[in-house]
Amino acid sequence: MRNFSKSIIAFVCLIGSFQINAAIKLPALFSDNMMLQQKSNAPIWGWADKNQSLKIKTSWDAKTYEVKADKEGKWKIALQTPAAGGPYEISVSDGKASQKIQNILIGEVWLCSGQSNMEMPLKGFPGQPVYKGNETIVHSKNNQIRFITIPRATVLTPNEDFVGKWNAAGPQTTGDFSATAWYFGSLLQEVLDVPVGLIHVSYGGSSMEAWMNQEMLKDFSSAKIPTKKEDLAKDPNRVATTLFNGMLSPVIGYGIKGCIWYQGESNYERAAEYSALMQKMVSSWRTLWGQGDFPFYYCQIAPFNYAQFHPNDYLEKYNSAFLREAQLKASKEIPNSGMAVLMDIGEENNIHPIHKEAGGTRLGYLALTKTYGLSGFEFGSPEYKAMEIKEGSVIVAFDNAPNGITANGKEVTGFEIAGEDKVFYPAKAEVRRKSVVLKSDKVTNPVAVRYLFKDVAEAQIFSTGGLPLSSFRTDNW
Repeated sequence: MRNFSKSIIAFVCLIGSFQINAAIKLPALFSDNMMLQQKSNAPIWGWADKNQSLKIKTSWDAKTYEVKADKEGKWKIALQTPAAGGPYEISVSDGKASQKIQNILIGEVWLCSGQSNMEMPLKGFPGQPVYKGNETIVHSKNNQIRFITIPRATVLTPNEDFVGKWNAAGPQTTGDFSATAWYFGSLLQEVLDVPVGLIHVSYGGSSMEAWMNQEMLKDFSSAKIPTKKEDLAKDPNRVATTLFNGMLSPVIGYGIKGCIWYQGESNYERAAEYSALMQKMVSSWRTLWGQGDFPFYYCQIAPFNYAQFHPNDYLEKYNSAFLREAQLKASKEIPNSGMAVLMDIGEENNIHPIHKEAGGTRLGYLALTKTYGLSGFEFGSPEYKAMEIKEGSVIVAFDNAPNGITANGKEVTGFEIAGEDKVFYPAKAEVRRKSVVLKSDKVTNPVAVRYLFKDVAEAQIFSTGGLPLSSFRTDNW
């Protein structure tokens, strides 16, 4: 009987121990192998008993922070982080129990979001490879790169947490991680020589509206806000607010340096409002993070035959060049932003180009130059500057081509010109150092120019650094 009583007491103590430990709960974001943004006030948060006082100790400076949970048991505090380094530890204690986060690195942290071309892993999708993806995976061991992927979730109300963990880069982990984000992060880690952390939050086929909340969408009448589960029965990843709630909400406020974005394919039919949507989303995310205008770099969608989705009712508005135009416009209107042009990697019948390194690397060029202040290399594509009509020819000048433009010795056939009748004809092109001279026997008095302004196209004009010119038009017809 005495032994039985001892067993009961031991069992009760064990249960009590679980309950004490359960009083402190940390989100998946704050777990072993995590990365914190260097030289910042990096937020950390979690849950405890209501009104419970806690102490957080950081090993890099042996400093102890004190915070008190609110009446719902939630708490949040900012930790002062040093210059890049590690590994370090953080302990969280309520005086009775504690939790410890180990193997923490401090460096540069980036949010990586969008749809399937951001989601596409290094190992590729089934039947859709990433060029040299397997080779990249084999050579991917790097303890200085850490990443975490937020699992897919479409819900009506904001999530506070998710199931996931931080991983150190290596062949066992990188195959399932975003290829675009990997090439971006590995370039930064190599060049900056500091640890890099990547938070991957993307969902294939998602619309931009799904990554925005109701407040952000109040001025967009086309966005239908779901109110019941039945509203999510079909394509929930394209339903407004669902991914903001399910995937983005749990990471909002985590200390980051900036964001990279690869999305737009699911908005090609609504190009007219894309630039305004993007401006609103970016400004709203920045407000929610409370870090000012953090860098926002994104990929322009690559050419693809979107017309195949409308075999019986194809309209000019379905030409994805209008969406690329909207993305180009947004890059001029969103402060501290930049766009990576991908006109050279598109595939007519594959919406997921195999050349993922191009997008990640070009996003890296933008960050290395515009965020980290490096120089001496090209980082942005040439851009249309102005046109001049002269004796029946059109001289088109370009900016952002410090060493000039090139067609790599190939004939340029992608330009069209039109007169006042608004009918476009192919133009003969003479490529000069920073301009192109266009002429057509069918257009005596040209007034407008278009370049690769169509669904399916292949880049023909590049900077000498190999960065392609975006499709563009000078008219608004």
